[in-house]
Amino acid sequence: MAQSTLPVIEALRNTAQRLQSQAPYQWGHMGSCNCGHLAQTITRLTKGEIHARAMQRHGDWEQQITDYCPTSGLPIDQTIDEMLALGFSRQDLTHLERLSDPRITSALPLERRNALRHNQRDDVVLYLRTWVQLLEDELVASIQIPELAQTPVSASSSLVTAYQEV
Repeated sequence: MAQSTLPVIEALRNTAQRLQSQAPYQWGHMGSCNCGHLAQTITRLTKGEIHARAMQRHGDWEQQITDYCPTSGLPIDQTIDEMLALGFSRQDLTHLERLSDPRITSALPLERRNALRHNQRDDVVLYLRTWVQLLEDELVASIQIPELAQTPVSASSSLVTAYQEV
């Protein structure tokens, strides 16, 4: 699963928000599909720019990710580079396109787990928001707050006395 970092969480949250606010969505368009929308958020490229980059090589996002080569110089591979650099894995992106990560789908409400459609806007939003919640929970659980050392009574009373004298 993607790294539990604030930039990853923010990218997923912003993508879900944009989709929910009726941004153009078309699963068969490389710049307007599930991965295309995440790529828009991360790269700040338009749907058309992402689609044009992807059309320089054959295949949908799953095929593009399978064929990905960081040294190819292809624009779509540069797009994927940015997504990976932020903290996503190739597997995350493949799962996103099909809404198929078992860890995310198992966290969905029971009635939605088997009814999730990879090419429906509302289902993509639900998947993204569930993913965000899992990553936020993981991030919070990883935070270690050191215990504060108790101040000896004599030291604290000395401070109070010094403060009162001033």
